[in-house]
Amino acid sequence: MAFIRRVRTASGATAVQVAEYAGQGRQRIVKHLGSAHTEAELGLLLEQARELLADPSQGLLPLEVEPTPAVAGLVPEVGEPLLFDVAGRDSGIEEDRVARGAGRDRPGRVVATGSRLLYEALTAVYDELGFDVLGDETFRSLVVARIVEPTSLLDSARVLADLGVAASSYSTMKRTLRRVKTAKYRDQIAARCFAHALSAGDVSLCLYDVTTLYFEAENEDAFRKVGYSKERRIDPQIVVGLLVDRQGFPLEIGCFEGDTAETTTIVPIIEQFADRHGIADMVIVADAGMLSAKNLTALDGANLRFIVGSRTTKAPIDLASHFRWHGDAFTDGQIIDTTTPKNARVIDNDELERVEPIWDRQQHPGSWRVVWAYSAKRAARDNKTLTIQENRAKDVIAGEKKAKATRFVKTSKGKPTLDEASLARARRLVGLKGYVTNLDATTMPAAEVIAKYHDLWHVEQSFRMSKTDLRARPIFHHTRDAIEAHLTVVFTALAVAREAQNRTGLAIGNIVRQLRPLRSATIAINGARQTFRPEVTSGHQEILDALNSPGVTH
Repeated sequence: MAFIRRVRTASGATAVQVAEYAGQGRQRIVKHLGSAHTEAELGLLLEQARELLADPSQGLLPLEVEPTPAVAGLVPEVGEPLLFDVAGRDSGIEEDRVARGAGRDRPGRVVATGSRLLYEALTAVYDELGFDVLGDETFRSLVVARIVEPTSLLDSARVLADLGVAASSYSTMKRTLRRVKTAKYRDQIAARCFAHALSAGDVSLCLYDVTTLYFEAENEDAFRKVGYSKERRIDPQIVVGLLVDRQGFPLEIGCFEGDTAETTTIVPIIEQFADRHGIADMVIVADAGMLSAKNLTALDGANLRFIVGSRTTKAPIDLASHFRWHGDAFTDGQIIDTTTPKNARVIDNDELERVEPIWDRQQHPGSWRVVWAYSAKRAARDNKTLTIQENRAKDVIAGEKKAKATRFVKTSKGKPTLDEASLARARRLVGLKGYVTNLDATTMPAAEVIAKYHDLWHVEQSFRMSKTDLRARPIFHHTRDAIEAHLTVVFTALAVAREAQNRTGLAIGNIVRQLRPLRSATIAINGARQTFRPEVTSGHQEILDALNSPGVTH
């Protein structure tokens, strides 16, 4: 039978171990948990030992169980009495106690532990962003729990308990999510996000992208529908659009039915954002997935400026003059500033002219400005991809791989053949990347257009954070209102996480991993309860100081 063993060490500390009888009166140490120098540390080690003995997995002797995460040493709250009376030591009382063999008082009993420092740091960021305007403690706790350990609504109580917070009941949490819609929490959160982005920099340039969140459900409904999935899933899904500032801080979020085309999402989100904050002049950056004549016309009609990725297949038309006079020859870093037609009926780029036309809104009403850039590094990557696709096409034609929608495979006389013409056209365009805009060259030079577009990695990173660190996929929700409420929690958590990262220069997951083991403890000693906060290293203190320093970014 396993039991808890306490042994006085030569240094005067008390070692806590889990041991078992090995026969003939011998004891075998199964796990050494550590040595305590204070009553608080002793209480924590004893509590850790009790947890090990209470673990159901210990039935598989010899007690192969992992201890709970290492816990930092504890110090009493400022102003609280110390556990040992210094004056008593001076008067010889301590020596008398050791001589009597007592050594120390009865060990303290741990009443509660929790990662209070982490919780307090994250709630401080939440409050400083102005989200405390909601006046909803339960919502704030759900946001912090989403950052620390994303899980179901029911399991959030466990996460909050681990943080040392008394969680609301499950019924209260559900009422809070219903209140998210009725009290228009998302509108209030979005307003505070805008105010923060405006004070921290500017919102003259915003980045937009979309993603899909799927559900492991057998049947569709009016909201969760099967649609185009970048992950090639056939599960019901929803489409989520996210607008962020140039640093990736979230400004607006919206969700649509799962079968909604990505190109139709950008205008509603941008109009909602512009109307909410009365914005009349801003630049929207989006990838080629948003490129449609209808979208660009709508944004331009709303007096909004845009930079949108172009499709490589448009290069032969946009660069007709270059291909006629220079062929496929490009130099690394070459930039060509020209026009692209709004529709196939417009031709502003005369291939008989050596000089590319310079876009002007008045002179070229049927075209947009387009900037094409050539990169030797991109060309090498594109050629490698095309070679892989060519080899796959040849394998399909030879019957070595299962036939499916494979690029460069066409059917000729009932048999699959290699589409050499399409492959040659693709090879001709390797290394090219286009950027369509309604900003003229005097307002924004070509190199700056390219640089602004490359800022899109910030919104892509925010999506990665929401999908991985915050696990945005609402797998536990089924109705539209519940899904919308869940996304509001995720949107708020993303704002807090982004701000925490900006202040510390660390990924939010790294912040949580470093601060969560710093656990405060409430310990009952001789009938009295005292709260002890963990000792922190200089590295931990630096993170805490940064989190509590608004306006400071790394």
